[in-house]
Amino acid sequence: MDSLTAYSWSKHATHMGHLARGDVRWDVFLEVVSDADKSVRRGRVHFVAGERHRESAWVFLEYTDRDVLERFNEFSAVELWSLVESLGP
Repeated sequence: MDSLTAYSWSKHATHMGHLARGDVRWDVFLEVVSDADKSVRRGRVHFVAGERHRESAWVFLEYTDRDVLERFNEFSAVELWSLVESLGP
């Protein structure tokens, strides 16, 4: 995961685990940053598999980092697979 330092978003992201299905394996990261007005936090999900990188739109908008994390934890593995598959080939 040292190669993640090449990604500008990685300093704001937490490794949330792995998605694996057959030979396909993705590392899942949750990026959380302050919104422009600094009163809320926004988050998006990154999927990394070797050189491949897919990222969602800003799908979370909450008051605290903990709230974003709690909302992320509501996603099941099936929902995360649907998300990563919707992001590209």
